[in-house]
Amino acid sequence: MGEAELRRYPRVMAPRNLLVAWQSGTRRAVSALESIGLGGLFVVTQQPVPVLSTMKILMDLPFGEVRARAIVRRVLPRGMAVEFIAMTQEDRARLNKALLPMLAAS
Repeated sequence: MGEAELRRYPRVMAPRNLLVAWQSGTRRAVSALESIGLGGLFVVTQQPVPVLSTMKILMDLPFGEVRARAIVRRVLPRGMAVEFIAMTQEDRARLNKALLPMLAAS
């Protein structure tokens, strides 16, 4: 099965100006995103954390901040794929609202 076939939610290329603040243990960073979806993100970083690490995510989207907890699912030389594991209904609604125009354009 291909990677796209395993995804529950579609991902879109993230706008260039969209950044994510993340923390895993004592590591904190602000990184660009390669892709974004309701199920997770691909974080561009030269210093990814190990697979199965948990992290806190904060994104400042057009409709407000989105906070989530996530788990690292894959690490590649250019960054890490993370899956959301916890998010409030309000944060999910803001993320969904921000993603709608991106999904429509893809």
